Amino acid sequence: MDSNATNNEYSKEYSESSFWNKVKKYSSKAGSKVIYTALKLYYTLQSPDTPAWAKAVIIGALGYFIAPIDALSDAIPVVGYADDLGVLAAAVASVVTCITPSIKDRAKANTREWFGESEMEDLD
Repeated sequence: MDSNATNNEYSKEYSESSFWNKVKKYSSKAGSKVIYTALKLYYTLQSPDTPAWAKAVIIGALGYFIAPIDALSDAIPVVGYADDLGVLAAAVASVVTCITPSIKDRAKANTREWFGESEMEDLD
């Protein structure tokens, strides 16, 4: 999937409220890895130090995550979020230099709160 196409096509799906609605409603179905990856991107987007190009990549990826229709139906347990994780992971790889240790810590803290300590292994 072309990342520029993803950015343009899905960026309109992104809003802060739609992001939090998706996370709160589907976190248990999506799983800790998807949520942790989405949170890293979200908090990187919120950082004033994140450059505009990185914010565009993040908005496209989070828009894909939020979109009600994507390549695999999110209704399918485990498999349904595989495409979301792939898009989110590609975005993380693109903006990795913008993700600070404090952003990772904040994302981990939220993930730990929602999933518990047992789900924290192998998140990075």
